[in-house]
Amino acid sequence: MGLFGFGKKKDKKETEPAVEPVDEDKVAAEAANAAAKAESAETVLAEPSSEYVGRGEERGPWDVNDEEVPDYDDYLDLGAYYLPFMQNIELRIKANRATQQVLGSTITYGKSSLEIEAFAAPKTLGLWDDVRADLIEANKAASEAEGVFGTELKLPVNVKGGKTVNTRIVGVDGPRWMLRGIFSGVAATDPDSPETEALNKFFADIVVERGEEPLAPRDLIPMHPPVAPAERKAVAEAGEENGKEHFKDIPDNKPKGPLSQDQQTEVKTTLSRGPMFSEVR
Repeated sequence: MGLFGFGKKKDKKETEPAVEPVDEDKVAAEAANAAAKAESAETVLAEPSSEYVGRGEERGPWDVNDEEVPDYDDYLDLGAYYLPFMQNIELRIKANRATQQVLGSTITYGKSSLEIEAFAAPKTLGLWDDVRADLIEANKAASEAEGVFGTELKLPVNVKGGKTVNTRIVGVDGPRWMLRGIFSGVAATDPDSPETEALNKFFADIVVERGEEPLAPRDLIPMHPPVAPAERKAVAEAGEENGKEHFKDIPDNKPKGPLSQDQQTEVKTTLSRGPMFSEVR
């Protein structure tokens, strides 16, 4: 019996397929990818669509007065909007060369970029449909497509050196504002890329503050240089002690009137927060 039993074990061992070692790094990367996709699906539409529904209730970009607005105490304050922090991104600030007035911002992540601008809009009507129509009329190469932020534009742009850069332009209407995002690189061409999903989520997590300034539709909402959460907290605490309104003591280059979209711009050094933001000089 002992010999027979030993023989059975040997035969079983010889017929069992070899077990391949598990690549733990690969498994972890796939799990992280799946988690990122699931998280992204919660903040934007799960499937491309011609309409973007649920803004301000289920998903962003958000308005500071939305009932469901996420806690943005740890966001970077740029005046017109608050940017969420994300690992391994670079933030460039676009400013007027002569006046140093801030006009917009660009996020770079991997091989992708996202340019962000906030515009004033009418009280009752959205702005994105009209802006999109004007862009199509002015650019014969532009085309519409369904996207995770509703109808978006695909627009190839000619740059120096004779190269063509593909861009994906999205617009989301909020209360008296429109937030426009211009995606380039991988995020403009590959909807399934982790970079695309990460920047889509980043855009959807932005919180917009329109303010009460009288602005004409399509005017850029005035901005100021970046103010980190710690600075805002310090000013808020000082304001409470002195009986002043929060943030009045924050120095900034915020203009008194609307900004022109055509002003010259340059890249400015940004604030950094550990590994989350890299300084751009």
